[in-house]
Amino acid sequence: MSLLFKPALGAGRVAIRRSVGRTMLFHSYARPSPFTFQFRLLNNFNFTSKRFASIFPGMIGKAIRVPAYIGGGMAAAGSYIGYRMEKAGSFAQEKWSDLQDLTGNIRDKFSGLFGNNGGENGGEGGNNNDGDTAAGASLLASLQSDEDTTKHSDEDDEDDEDDEDNDEDNTQDEMLNLTKQMIEIRSILSKIDSTSAHLTLPSIVVIGSQSSGKSSVLESIVGKEFLPKGSNMVTRRPIELTLVNTPSSHEVTADFPSLRMYNVKDFKEVKRILMELNMAVPSTEAVSEDPIQLTIKSSRVPDLSLVDLPGYIQVEAADQPFELKKKIRQLCEKYLSEPNIILAISAADVDLANSAALRAAKASDPQGLRTIGVITKLDLVPPEVARKILTNKKYPLKMGYVGVITKSPGSSKTHIGLFGNRQKVEQSQIGNAIEPQQLITRQFEKSYFKDNKAEFAHCEVSTKRLREKLIKILEISMSNALEPTSMLIQQELDDTSYLFKVEFNDRQLTPKSYLLNNVDILKLGIKEFQEKFHRNELKSILKADLDQRVLDFLATRYWKDENLLELSSSMKNDDEIIYWHKKLELASSSLTKIGVGRQSTMLVTNAILKELENILQATQLKNHDLIKELVTNTAVNVLNAKYYATADQVENCIKPFKYEIDLDNRDWNIAREHSISLLREEARQCNDRFQSIKNAIGGRKLQQVMGYLQQDPSKKETLGMSKILLERGSEALFLSKRLQVLSFRLKFLKNKCHSVTEKDQCPEIFLNAVSDKLTSTAVLFLNVELLSDFFYNFPIELDKKLNGLTNEQVEMFAKEDPKIARHIELQKRKELLDLALEKIDSILVFKKSYKSVSKKR
Repeated sequence: MSLLFKPALGAGRVAIRRSVGRTMLFHSYARPSPFTFQFRLLNNFNFTSKRFASIFPGMIGKAIRVPAYIGGGMAAAGSYIGYRMEKAGSFAQEKWSDLQDLTGNIRDKFSGLFGNNGGENGGEGGNNNDGDTAAGASLLASLQSDEDTTKHSDEDDEDDEDDEDNDEDNTQDEMLNLTKQMIEIRSILSKIDSTSAHLTLPSIVVIGSQSSGKSSVLESIVGKEFLPKGSNMVTRRPIELTLVNTPSSHEVTADFPSLRMYNVKDFKEVKRILMELNMAVPSTEAVSEDPIQLTIKSSRVPDLSLVDLPGYIQVEAADQPFELKKKIRQLCEKYLSEPNIILAISAADVDLANSAALRAAKASDPQGLRTIGVITKLDLVPPEVARKILTNKKYPLKMGYVGVITKSPGSSKTHIGLFGNRQKVEQSQIGNAIEPQQLITRQFEKSYFKDNKAEFAHCEVSTKRLREKLIKILEISMSNALEPTSMLIQQELDDTSYLFKVEFNDRQLTPKSYLLNNVDILKLGIKEFQEKFHRNELKSILKADLDQRVLDFLATRYWKDENLLELSSSMKNDDEIIYWHKKLELASSSLTKIGVGRQSTMLVTNAILKELENILQATQLKNHDLIKELVTNTAVNVLNAKYYATADQVENCIKPFKYEIDLDNRDWNIAREHSISLLREEARQCNDRFQSIKNAIGGRKLQQVMGYLQQDPSKKETLGMSKILLERGSEALFLSKRLQVLSFRLKFLKNKCHSVTEKDQCPEIFLNAVSDKLTSTAVLFLNVELLSDFFYNFPIELDKKLNGLTNEQVEMFAKEDPKIARHIELQKRKELLDLALEKIDSILVFKKSYKSVSKKR
């Protein structure tokens, strides 16, 4: 009895020790399975029965033999079941362990990551100097235990499978965020230099032909249909897909970092965006190397980094460029290089000899150390054929092949998520729903492999197994790449720090600080402008404009009048007196009714904006169109807010001058002096223009032309003179007459016009006095209503506008200046390198400390 029982018990213990040894990667201190406790109990019972049999009579021994035989049979059966269960994988042991064993599981997990090479290579597993072969061998060594325990697995425990379907992905908790940290490091490195093939951590690159089911596998991982599909080539750009496990969130959201679009919950919208981004590539170009960055967050996905590449094609379509195949191959070769893991997807109904994915993987990974083969559509071929494909030695891959079914029969558009949760079919909330077809496909795949369990023995099948394999491979490959990447980052950091010190003297500069510094300079310039732009400055601007209006009225109403000579003599006729008096009243009325309110307000507004533009040109903001436009628009808005009110107020204040203008001798004398200087300036300008024409044509020629024009004003005969010559002669003749009039009026103003009673004979002085009255009145209200309000409200409104700028707009503003862009980019590169090195060093320090603890134990 004991001899029959002991070998079975011994075999059970051997099986347990072997399985525990094989799962040392993460669970070397896992809690013993219930079978172990059963064996020990039965063993103790066996020895106890022996001891009692030697004391009690034979009758009692015979009575005990029957349950002992039964117990021996149960122990043998339990031993065999325990052996098969341990061979199925380490996941069952994880389920039996409880929270009291969490510390032991954590220590064993990191032992598998950081100590695997040390145990097999004399403690030198962290050294990747042997290149691709050494890295691949290290990865395979790390995975060997897991491969041994799962290579011959089956799925005979349906209840456990159902429980797993209802669980969220616990990878984050069990892996202590390690994979997430390494993916964060990879994201940081991609921001530093997205084109570098060395300064990066590995990711999983997915390749396959257009009909291999590549999109279905990726959508199964996410649990959502989001990849664009079509009869023609749709994927024209690489999609860098980052999966982030968010245990606290119950929604599935998508982010497009490069587009600054976040928390997109509708995956139909995600599919539309991806379609637009792909279709933006011209058909003549077909493919682009510019990647699409997509991040998907969910509590049902693990932390993974995947790259979806355009599918291989066999023949170019009529509307596709002839070199399309070559472009796709070159693009894929860029991503298939070391250290990325290659996920080569092939369909089961296509001969592996014709697999474009395996052919490309073989070219980049000749020894097959970094390649995982995924065989889709296994249900389309007989199980015997599918088994031969998965176990083939003709196209060997060190990481083996995994068979999956991602579509149930009749499914065309819906997909099942690898990490999806079993929910009710009726659930339909955006971002959290699992499509009904997913549950159907999951059940179909599960039933298919269960029904054909014998044919797929010793094969790796199911999407669950693919999930486990991807998680483990990515984590280990990233961990193995940390130390060499750390050395590269340190070298890049030293070079960047040196450049930053040489070019910018370690001076810190952010886009926000650069903007605020320039805005402070702008405000200081506006403050100085406010101090200079006082009432006298306003008056000079308005007076200059009204002086020109006065000259225009004099030229049209007086200086062209053929009776102007009568104005200079004593007027004895009453008709002459009335004529010139009415003429002066009409000119004065026209001057007061030109719209002084709006005219003066517009002049001041334009003067402020012009001076503001001059201030901007004196600062570094002159190179930044975005901020220049913002400052100008803010000033225009502030001025427009008071424009109409100020114009109406000024117009109301000058209304009395439209009916009566009262002048005293002081006003008259001031206007007289100003009129004389104004006519002198007008005469000077006319003479300068006349002399320029004379010098251009010649004095004699000009006299001939002017004489001809005086004799024949109609200019019917040109006498061989060109049109331009005649035009210049006409202008010179006009200037000559104007100079005569101005000279005549200047003499009259100097010798006469000493009193306001002579205003009818001295319209130049009277109109100038009127314009002076209008200017003085308008300035009072413009200074109060417009200027004071502008200088008070403009800085406030400008600050509001600047505070409304996003960080992206501020950064875009700063980078408009090439020198500042270089400063910011170099500083940002240095900061990102520091951050990446700090994160890597924290993981490496933990690795070293854990190794020392492991050696002591």
